[in-house]
Amino acid sequence: MNDLNTPLSTTTIAAAEDVLGVRYTETERAFMLDNLAGQIALAQRRREIRLPHDLAPATRFDPRLPGFVMPVPASPKSNEGDTQSLPIPNDAASICFAPVTQLSAWIRHRHISAERLAGLYLDRIARFGPTLECIATATSDLAMTQARRADALLAAGTYLGPLHGIPWGCKDLLDSSGVVTGWGAEPFAERVPATDATVVQRLTAAGAVLVAKLTLGALAYGDVWYGGVTRNPWNRNEGSSGSSAGSGSATAAGLVAFSLGTETLGSIVAPSLRCGTTGLRPTFGRVPRTGAMPLCWTLDKIGPMCRSVADTALVLAAINGGDPADSCSIDAPFAFDAAASVAGLRLGYYPADFAEAGVNDLDRAMLDHASALGLTLVELSRPTLPYDSLMNVLFAEAAASFEHLTLDDTDDSLTWQEPGSWPNTFRKARFLSAVDHIQLDRLRRRVMQDMDRAFEGVDAMIGPCLAGPMLIITNFTGHPSLVLRCGFRQSTTRKPLSLAEARLDQGQDSTGATFTVPHAISLYGRLFDESTILRIGLALETRLDVAHHRPPLEA
Repeated sequence: MNDLNTPLSTTTIAAAEDVLGVRYTETERAFMLDNLAGQIALAQRRREIRLPHDLAPATRFDPRLPGFVMPVPASPKSNEGDTQSLPIPNDAASICFAPVTQLSAWIRHRHISAERLAGLYLDRIARFGPTLECIATATSDLAMTQARRADALLAAGTYLGPLHGIPWGCKDLLDSSGVVTGWGAEPFAERVPATDATVVQRLTAAGAVLVAKLTLGALAYGDVWYGGVTRNPWNRNEGSSGSSAGSGSATAAGLVAFSLGTETLGSIVAPSLRCGTTGLRPTFGRVPRTGAMPLCWTLDKIGPMCRSVADTALVLAAINGGDPADSCSIDAPFAFDAAASVAGLRLGYYPADFAEAGVNDLDRAMLDHASALGLTLVELSRPTLPYDSLMNVLFAEAAASFEHLTLDDTDDSLTWQEPGSWPNTFRKARFLSAVDHIQLDRLRRRVMQDMDRAFEGVDAMIGPCLAGPMLIITNFTGHPSLVLRCGFRQSTTRKPLSLAEARLDQGQDSTGATFTVPHAISLYGRLFDESTILRIGLALETRLDVAHHRPPLEA
């Protein structure tokens, strides 16, 4: 992108009006000529200053409206120690696919060492990582060092909690000291941070063992990165969706016991749906993003991607808590009582969303399953608003975060170069109106108020993962979401997500061959009330009994 010093004319202004979607008179254009030159000069002067990438805006987003009362968990307990230590299977795959709750029991009772467990996962990484293209960096030496420390601590009588000795994978936009953290993008492929992200520090303190940095779509969009296309283990002909592509693929394939993903708009939900993982997108602000690649300051969230609902609760407990270094961080309590009943809870749903194109019988059956569990279903309706217009906020923030790529023409080095890819989106965002941006912020406030009123009558909500506007709404309002597997369906090879169209495209191509792939449903919770959707999710997971099925990797 080059700065041009072509003299302004009313003809130039008229052409710009077409791009911005406004219309002025010739007289009004003439009035602007001198003023616009100064306005442009101010913008160009500001661009001469290269702002540090980790410098957040002065304004911050807070999902809490006036009058908000922080929920306090009624029964502050975890499921630590509740799982019986079953006999260890003879085959390595069955060990690696065990939920974290079971792995934790084996570690705690000394039925398996952390070192052996890390070795089993590293073997699977070496075996399946290249095919799935989901591993950015295998951290073998670090993993073995951490695993041996975990064993030594346990031998000395120190147990750090349910993640002690548990191998995990980290989305490669979260800093890990001394390990390449390349954000999936060519310009940063050799970037090596000096410190760990806050969430990495917290998991290390909890005794977790980092076995791999996991791929993401370049700059947190899609599943295309500088090493290839991350694959769906259920159908390796298609991508795993994104942007937490490697987190979804590696967790579903049993290459890690759990992983961390991030979501700005669907980056935990989409790969969890496609790969069949259980993804928890926490309330905005609950988990600090210090040391995470900033894409959109008012939207980015970090959350666990696991193979069971209970596992996500264990991981969230470990990474939860405020951090002054993240200006949007909010200190909030968290506890999860796995034994609490869901009977009598009011579960809202939008009938219009279940009537959308792409919704199937698995989605609709979830209402019957919820009712059978004793949940009271409540029909909801929402105002007709241009929810997809909020996408321009995302585009503006992302373009600002990576402005230097556009101004320096470094964006040309990214592999994915299409009309809907980041380079073109960043360029187009230069034409977004600042006035419209403020108005979108006000619309966002209106949507927050509407959601606040909707939650007055229900304890949680349920809906299809991608149909209807709930994905956009809840990401912009900051409400938490739990995605869990609800069954399987036949599908041909699907296309990648399409952020540029303000939706996540799970459409099909014309290959004709079909594959058995997982399907998922979304639960939405009140702000900072993840415990309720986790309770409902656990009850549904137990009733459906489909979370344990594995992708056909060994076949």
